Amino acid sequence: MASVIPFPLREPQQKETSQTFQPNLNVTLVCPDCRVSPPQIVEEFASGDLVCGDCGLVLGDRIIDTRSEWRTFANDEGDDPSRVGAAANPLLDGNQLDTVISRRDGGTGAAKDLNKVHGRATAVKGERNLVQAYKEISAMCDSISLSKLVSDTTKQLYKRVEDEKLLRGKSSDAIIAACIFIACRQEKVGRTFREICALTRVPKKEIGRCYKSLQSKLQTSTTIMNSEDLMSRFCSNLQLTNYVQKAGIDLVKRAKELGTLAGKSPISVAAACIYLVSYLYRQPKSTRDIAHVAGVSEVTIKSAYKTLYAERENLLDLVSLRAKANGENLSFDDLALP
Repeated sequence: MASVIPFPLREPQQKETSQTFQPNLNVTLVCPDCRVSPPQIVEEFASGDLVCGDCGLVLGDRIIDTRSEWRTFANDEGDDPSRVGAAANPLLDGNQLDTVISRRDGGTGAAKDLNKVHGRATAVKGERNLVQAYKEISAMCDSISLSKLVSDTTKQLYKRVEDEKLLRGKSSDAIIAACIFIACRQEKVGRTFREICALTRVPKKEIGRCYKSLQSKLQTSTTIMNSEDLMSRFCSNLQLTNYVQKAGIDLVKRAKELGTLAGKSPISVAAACIYLVSYLYRQPKSTRDIAHVAGVSEVTIKSAYKTLYAERENLLDLVSLRAKANGENLSFDDLALP
């Protein structure tokens, strides 16, 4: 089964295909004496022989036992019934079957120096840069609480960019920033350009150039960021309760259906809806707090809120909201005047 290449090119490069050797699967092993088809060949690993199960003729000797060796090679760290090393990392090149010298030797420090020298001698060309980039990606993703799925997707995309040399001349930080942004969009994790810029300290224009270049060269399943994706995180940072968050998401969906905030950015829509529902449920949050969390100006929030306030009766059904838990005595009188 052919392996699937992550993030394939939109226009694959034409490569010369050479005829490779393939085994002839029509050749079968048959006992020369009994010639029974299909043959019953028995592998006796104890004696190392290949024996015909019908007549007992030895067809081969000194065969290799391919089964697992149930021995332990550990010293004092418990049982280790394994004869293989760790699983290969698909994000690195090479066969990854090198011997690694332990760094622990009782405190003399000789093993640590040997490990460092051996690592430099056996390092694969370009692998050190990849490992360093992977460490930076993991640290950045952990700092803004991104899942391991987003981190692994970012690493796959970065390796794809490096293998195909798609962004020649671009800095490593800009490439990492664009890869994180695409991975967030692909996995439907709401992160804004402003947050990626603050995380990687790369200008927004530079991230935009790398993002557009990768979008045109690679097949990615990115989606447009929705306001609903941002609501849960913004409400959590503002310490709003779950029912306020759910009311805000319902308000965003209703505003989209009516086209009340058409043309506004998803961040502005989410911020304005949070401002409205926080006052409606008597958990008011100031525009300054919401602007600090969402990364938009207070003027933008007030402008969008003014439109929502004018259409509040069409957007919110107070009768149904009062029937739900924690919705008693809801009134439009609690809303802040625009």
